[in-house]
Amino acid sequence: MLFADLVGVAVFAASGASAGVAKRLDLFGVIFVGFVAALGGGIIRDLVIDVVPPLAFADWRYPAVAAVVATATFWLHPQLARLRRTVLVLDAAGLGLFTVTGTLKALDADVPPVGACLIGMLVGIGGGLGRDLLTGEIPVVLRREIYAVAALAGAVAVVGLERAEMHHNVVLLAPAALIFGVRLVALLRRWSAPLPPGAP
Repeated sequence: MLFADLVGVAVFAASGASAGVAKRLDLFGVIFVGFVAALGGGIIRDLVIDVVPPLAFADWRYPAVAAVVATATFWLHPQLARLRRTVLVLDAAGLGLFTVTGTLKALDADVPPVGACLIGMLVGIGGGLGRDLLTGEIPVVLRREIYAVAALAGAVAVVGLERAEMHHNVVLLAPAALIFGVRLVALLRRWSAPLPPGAP
């Protein structure tokens, strides 16, 4: 769980930092956006399940990983080809990892299955929501794109696999891969949620 959590932190930190670089923020701005993208969802999760202080503040490894990855992204961004595509792929990976770990931690805290699914979804979308708001973008979760729906489907898969008493690695990896795959296919095929009738 710790390893998966830190990988999610690293991936979302890179996603947030890449978005900051694309907006031409300075070093502090890039690190701050990376920090919010990486740790925002986890802070929401910990506050909801009454883990105080949140791990982002209690365990030095979380902010350290976020800061190191965001700084590396700032300096190495010229080597990152097609920055926008990189941000979207990293964001899809972070969405999968954070949704899964958030759902599992909610279940470990004895949150009922429906609540655990909602918490998992909030954890998955929280970091990207903060990143988009800080960089002046309409949050992805509010657009037509399949984003929160993919996270919710993955959270439901986590609960189902956990109830079926599948191996822990399967519970971790299969739903994360499902979310990642659905998100990327939705981007490639331009899948979207319905718009209001008559909307432009």
